Amino acid sequence: MRVAILFVVLMVVPRWLIYAHHSEAGFDKDTVVAFEAKVIEYDWRNPHVYFLVETVGVSGNPIEWKIETSSTPILSRGGWTQDSLKPGDRVIIRGHPERDSSRNYAILLTLEKEDGLILSAASPDPKGIARASDLSGVWKGSGGQSDSEFRQRLSSPKLTEKGAIARNAYNFYTDSPVAQCIAHTSPWLITTGLYLNEIHFQDDVVSMRSEFFDVVRSVFMDGRGHPVGGERTQQGHSIGWWENETLVVDSSLFSDHRTGNGPGIPSGAQKHVLERYTLSEDRRRITLDILLEDEEYLAEPLSGTIEWIFAPELQLYSYNCAQDVSRAFRQD
Repeated sequence: MRVAILFVVLMVVPRWLIYAHHSEAGFDKDTVVAFEAKVIEYDWRNPHVYFLVETVGVSGNPIEWKIETSSTPILSRGGWTQDSLKPGDRVIIRGHPERDSSRNYAILLTLEKEDGLILSAASPDPKGIARASDLSGVWKGSGGQSDSEFRQRLSSPKLTEKGAIARNAYNFYTDSPVAQCIAHTSPWLITTGLYLNEIHFQDDVVSMRSEFFDVVRSVFMDGRGHPVGGERTQQGHSIGWWENETLVVDSSLFSDHRTGNGPGIPSGAQKHVLERYTLSEDRRRITLDILLEDEEYLAEPLSGTIEWIFAPELQLYSYNCAQDVSRAFRQD
């Protein structure tokens, strides 16, 4: 067994594999490492499932690689279980190695078992054939072009001087809130495309549950406004109303978040998010228009449109983030 570094044209790797994980910024997506190995450990916990493998290096000596992959909800929908791997299993690993690191550490693209079964780090797309009666139910991001374009804009907004200083000082390995099991906030929470979202209407409250970090947001529909001087919380305070058949969700009073406005870009007391949910004519999709404002860190507002696909056939799983696992990606 020998480690082989393969340089590939990214177009030959499915896009949903390349972006199948929220921490891909730390990996060299221009390089694929592929090798045979023996499984040493397999840890089925969140926010990332990890396993340790042993292979033989070019010198003939055994070396260990730590492999990071997706979370348990994503993997479960892709056919993985907590029993998919066990110590001693022989596998073929393909993944992106960590960028600028001396560690043998990679994020998984695919894993092939001895029986020929291939497991990937991505989950299947929803069937997209069911029709919703209204906005309630289970939905998943489409991962389409509009979603990708908006996420790209979210990743590189025009910043204030304070925002630019914060982004330049950001260290992915030591500063990421993920290492503390701190959830993302809107709009990142609802634009991931990897996790399921569930909308539930009850009396004067709309409950919006994200599978990502088990976040539940309550949208008050009783005509109230945002409380003056109200408590700032991680997901903010949300109020809503109807404009014809469009549900409008207005959120403010967000607490400070190190990456609340994008990778390395904080958010603060001036953050404001407006979301507009409209059911498509064929009742199979939601068109979601988003406006993000934060004058403290963003030089101008960001807006865009994404789509959610109705996915009643897919099951939401508990995320249950474990802090000791969450810290594992930090560079020693």
